[in-house]
Amino acid sequence: MTGGTRLDGRVERGNQTRRLVLRRTVDVASVEGLDALSLGRIATELKLSKSGVFALFGSKEELQLATVRAAGRIYLDTVVEPALRTPPGVARVWRLCTAWLDYSEQRVFPGGCFFYGVIAEFDAREGPVHDALVRANRDWSELMERSLAEAVDAGELHADTDLPQLAFECIALMETANAHSVLHDESRAYRWASTAIAARLRAAATDPALVPAPH
Repeated sequence: MTGGTRLDGRVERGNQTRRLVLRRTVDVASVEGLDALSLGRIATELKLSKSGVFALFGSKEELQLATVRAAGRIYLDTVVEPALRTPPGVARVWRLCTAWLDYSEQRVFPGGCFFYGVIAEFDAREGPVHDALVRANRDWSELMERSLAEAVDAGELHADTDLPQLAFECIALMETANAHSVLHDESRAYRWASTAIAARLRAAATDPALVPAPH
């Protein structure tokens, strides 16, 4: 066996361990928060050596940052990328909203939306984790506004639509549904949110029939 083969094997094992750890940490953080993460806890729960986990992440803060990045990739795969396969316009905006509601309702993360919970945990703090969450939150808001702007350009929303306001309202309705469902362990809030979002989009649409009926 050559030295390169041994190195490749160690790298792959390290990558596998990293994926295993992050799959666990995103779930833990979605329920208990990022502060609940520690190298020792994760090593114990997954029956890994603490030194091995430390070698991969180095510190609790780096574990938290890696967890935020891992959750972001899951979020992109589950919500954003499927919605972006819909052509630009009201249909894409609606798909982004319904994909987000489905992601929360189906508990892709056991605590509901990962970012909703951990942003509340870090919103008044300073530091790299706070900054990473600000970027993630800003990216989502900007995507909503950009998708609404594309709908205006397509002639499907009125030209005088207040895009930041409409994006804010849609996101607020989604997040409220998530919070209500997680707190009460029931799903009615997702129907209420989709009904309210559809009504808001119809009010802004040049043709209300462009917005599908909620289901």
